[in-house]
Amino acid sequence: MYKLSAVIIGILIAIMVTINGALSKGIGDYKAVLIIHIVGLIAVSLVLILRKEKLKFNEKLPAYLFSGGAIGVFVVLFNNIAFNKLGASLTLSLGLFGQLIMSGIIDHFGLFHMKVSKFKSKKIVGFFMIFLGIIVMVIY
Repeated sequence: MYKLSAVIIGILIAIMVTINGALSKGIGDYKAVLIIHIVGLIAVSLVLILRKEKLKFNEKLPAYLFSGGAIGVFVVLFNNIAFNKLGASLTLSLGLFGQLIMSGIIDHFGLFHMKVSKFKSKKIVGFFMIFLGIIVMVIY
């Protein structure tokens, strides 16, 4: 079930980047990011209302855990900018490559209080194959 969810996430991200990029091209990068996040706020607010959930904050959580929204703004902005110059496939491929590198670093060092999962040299082959695939996409 979780693996299927991950595949669905990938499909939704491809659709989202395409729609967001088109909006950005139509009204501008910064206005698009604002609209995208306002619509997202409305959508999640409706979900919370329908589920009758109240906002409760745990004061013991580290402050950096609340930075995801700010990071998300820049993710959407950079996706929009890249999409309009590179297209969906290359934007998503390069983004995925960046995610693989950063997730490997996070796992290896246990950053953000994550469980340490040391990087195995076998993974370098996979990273290299993905990198070669991106090079082929850039050339052709």
